[in-house]
Amino acid sequence: MSSNQTNNSFLKQGSILALTSIVVRLIGMIYRIPLTNIIGDEGNGIYSPAFELYSLLLILSSNAMPMAVSKMVSEKMAVKKYKESQRVFSVAYIFSMCTGGAAALILFFFADWIEKNLYTKYTGISIPLKILAPTIFVVAMMGVLRGFFEGNKTMIPTAFSQLVEQIVNAIVSVVAAFYFVNLHSASKNVSAWGAAGGTLGTCIGAVAGFIILLLILLLFMPMYKRKLSHDKRKNIMSKSDTVKLVFLTVTPIILSQTVYQISGTLDTIIFSKCMDLRGYTDFAVKTLQGIYSTKYRLLVNVPIAISTSIASSMIPSLVRAYIKHEKTTVKSCVNLAVKFNMIIAIPSAVGLSVLGEPIIRLLFRGSDYKIAGQMLLYGSICIIFYALSTVTSGILQGINKMTVPVFNAAISLVIHVVLVTVLLLFTPLGAFSLVIGNVTYPIVVCILNAFSVKKYLGISQELKTTFIIPFVVSIVMGIITFGIYFILFKLTKILVVSVLVSIFIGITVYFVGVLRFKALSKAELYEFPFGRTIYAFAVKIRIM
Repeated sequence: MSSNQTNNSFLKQGSILALTSIVVRLIGMIYRIPLTNIIGDEGNGIYSPAFELYSLLLILSSNAMPMAVSKMVSEKMAVKKYKESQRVFSVAYIFSMCTGGAAALILFFFADWIEKNLYTKYTGISIPLKILAPTIFVVAMMGVLRGFFEGNKTMIPTAFSQLVEQIVNAIVSVVAAFYFVNLHSASKNVSAWGAAGGTLGTCIGAVAGFIILLLILLLFMPMYKRKLSHDKRKNIMSKSDTVKLVFLTVTPIILSQTVYQISGTLDTIIFSKCMDLRGYTDFAVKTLQGIYSTKYRLLVNVPIAISTSIASSMIPSLVRAYIKHEKTTVKSCVNLAVKFNMIIAIPSAVGLSVLGEPIIRLLFRGSDYKIAGQMLLYGSICIIFYALSTVTSGILQGINKMTVPVFNAAISLVIHVVLVTVLLLFTPLGAFSLVIGNVTYPIVVCILNAFSVKKYLGISQELKTTFIIPFVVSIVMGIITFGIYFILFKLTKILVVSVLVSIFIGITVYFVGVLRFKALSKAELYEFPFGRTIYAFAVKIRIM
């Protein structure tokens, strides 16, 4: 496969996942609005730590499987070892069943102990944890299937199952939260029961996504079996060697993702303990945690999810090119992945900084929009660094430098824990300490990863069209966007009109600027969702 074909394949698959991630995150943001209004900041202050712990156990048990299976299967498919790819899939599936099942049982039976000993300021957290427990097992099964499809160079099953999963999740979460809050309205743990409704949606959504993947697998198998029939090798990798391969591939990814995820889990524990020492009540701690997790992190995580999609879609193409020593293709994959991310991440960070407060006012009721708006003003820059750190970690894992991102993330985690603890104990910043930590953590990771990519691949990222033009145009966009919002709101006092019109104008200004200053070529633009339509329109109005 030529370099251009490889890049087009990776970008097209990345576009599919990126577009799906946007839709999925938008659905997630939309349903969290009524969910937040039903369970309140206190309920979200329970929901978020419960979900952080669930995510950590998911990583320890099986969350590395999509990337690991994708990497192993794509390696086997690249050299036409189809029977070995099937064996990898089978072993990985059994591995996930065991680890996912064990993690689910641990979370369910130790939920009460966790509440009493670790999350002392989050009364009732054991209720949503018990509902989340079986979800781990279901997601473990999904992960292997998604990795298998991605290793076969198709992101469509992953994208479609994510969409179905999130739609079901949204509907069940809101309905269950409303039902549980009303059913347990007299309980002292009413907020915890509301959070449990949200986690029930996660569980049922995962089941729906898993069923979709099984149905797609049934349709995919005839074509896959034809490939197997072409593999005439008799001496294939033994089961014991396959188990060893799976273990050695999965472990570094687990460690890397654990270090990433554990920062959020540690933040909730450290925040609880430090605020307790400073005399904060349970209600105050859960409310501040709810504002940080639901209003700030929910919004910044929308564009961050796109970088995860790009990193995942890049792995199969990068692995194939690296195995075949196609240095030009490897360099092109890396540069395009970073560029694609920055085109989205930089304006997202600027946009949320200037319109954070009005967006919070529009989406969530209550009087805390100023705190959440300030968090977005100061902390939205984390989007850029999380995007960079995620994609560079994916690059290093794709070239078999599996332990390097782990080491880099571990260094950053130590700095993060010390910094957040000191800020919480010795400054009046409170929850803003978590925001600072959420910015500094990915900064350290992406700096260390950049040095590592340079060391092992000798690649220096192109600066002008990847960073400089998007940044300058984003600043201009931010000024114009805020100005439009300010004028409209002064004149009309209608928040929804002011926000939506200013956002639309801001997006238009940004993409006109990016295209006018040639940050994207025609070929690159074609790989964006609706890229051909955008290009045709850009030519028509003479900005390209």
